Amino acid sequence: MARERNISREELLKQAGCALEVRKILEKRNPEKRYKAFVHTYGCQENVADSEHIKGMLLEMGYTLTEEVSEADFILYNTCAVREHAEDRVFGNLGAIKVYKKTNPDLIIAVCGCMMQQEHVREKMYKSYPFVNLVFGTHALHRLPELLLENLRRKKRIICAPEEKGSIAEDLPISRDNDIKMWLPIMYGCDNFCSYCIVPYVRGRERSREPEDVIKEAKEMIAAGCKEITLLGQNVNSYGKNNVSPMRFPGLLRELNAIPGDFKIRFMTSHPKDCTKELIDTIAECEKVSRHLHLPFQSGSDRILKEMNRHYDRAQYLELINYAKEKLPDLSLTSDVIVGFPGETYEDFKETVSLIEEVEFTSLFTFIYSPRKGTKAAEMPDPVSHETKTKWFKELCDKQEEIAAKRTAAMLSKTYKVLVERTSKHDESLLAGRTDGNVVIEFKGDKSLIGTYQNVTVTDTGAWVVRGELQK
Repeated sequence: MARERNISREELLKQAGCALEVRKILEKRNPEKRYKAFVHTYGCQENVADSEHIKGMLLEMGYTLTEEVSEADFILYNTCAVREHAEDRVFGNLGAIKVYKKTNPDLIIAVCGCMMQQEHVREKMYKSYPFVNLVFGTHALHRLPELLLENLRRKKRIICAPEEKGSIAEDLPISRDNDIKMWLPIMYGCDNFCSYCIVPYVRGRERSREPEDVIKEAKEMIAAGCKEITLLGQNVNSYGKNNVSPMRFPGLLRELNAIPGDFKIRFMTSHPKDCTKELIDTIAECEKVSRHLHLPFQSGSDRILKEMNRHYDRAQYLELINYAKEKLPDLSLTSDVIVGFPGETYEDFKETVSLIEEVEFTSLFTFIYSPRKGTKAAEMPDPVSHETKTKWFKELCDKQEEIAAKRTAAMLSKTYKVLVERTSKHDESLLAGRTDGNVVIEFKGDKSLIGTYQNVTVTDTGAWVVRGELQK
């Protein structure tokens, strides 16, 4: 039964009790002090969603949240294991915060997330970072109150990374980072085992939340004023396959679309092997589902796709894309690409470039291959130098920039309904909104418009960001 995967009510009540005990310990230690917690997130949106629950639990335990690491009494890094660069940043930042232990002996440093689910990383943490008090993996997130309480009582390091297929913890406390745009995980883990990817090993096997739980949370978000809900999952297209309910992802989208309110629905990430024509039809039918599809193809070479264990080929991918363009002429397409997979030749790489030229994506997330210990690809021969891969990477990015500039140029003088999200990162006198197709438009306007939908006419275009004029 799918419900058997859920963390029991008794366990959640136990954690609530532990949170109360932590609060009492902090109050007894110094009744006048407001203990502060700093949480930093690396990696994907699923990690961001996890950190929102971590912050919620910390608030329950009596902490207040701070964005200044130097003033924190509790520092937590929620880590990502997808690429080496992210891991290096974690280790570097851990070394940098060691100094705060000298000025605050009671400081607690915690590290959690995907990196900590790997045994070799935990060993490194234990041997090389003795000042880290608390280490826990992805499957122990809901146990943070219990683990922190144990650390406070025993004054000993706690390392907890259970190896399991994975479970689901409903109704955890939450402190959301944004009142306008909210993350809504609908499933966890992955069953695909792409040869380059560590996720199934650190996030566990696929398990989906029951539709009634997802719908309930979505309604709560909308009641709280949310204007954009992003559904999250390592592969949202396979949602529901292990549940008792017969509802699959297209059905879930239709149910969410039927909720009253002025809001939009986005989702990520989709796997091409599970992206169906029914899903494309559903997007076309549902007015609240954004006309944006993020569909990672990773490589344009059939030989490399097979080595990646992706379970589709170039022709199948393009057939799906062409169907989507036919059903949704205004569809914005984005994707992920890996450059320099082990054994990739320049001819393979050029097939990737040619696919980009054929599809004309709005934007791409591009990465040079990063070996992950424990994956099949990490054991493959990899004769191409990093220098060569970097040249290929630049060639691909230059091509995509040409395509993006061409696409945004076509937006000139057109008017778009945008969700006003924030002030511009480049110029605080401007507001920044996002079109249904996930393109950022900057324009002059009063900050009171943040959190509303506005019509903006494009007046100037660049490769990634366009400028516009607010329509009164």
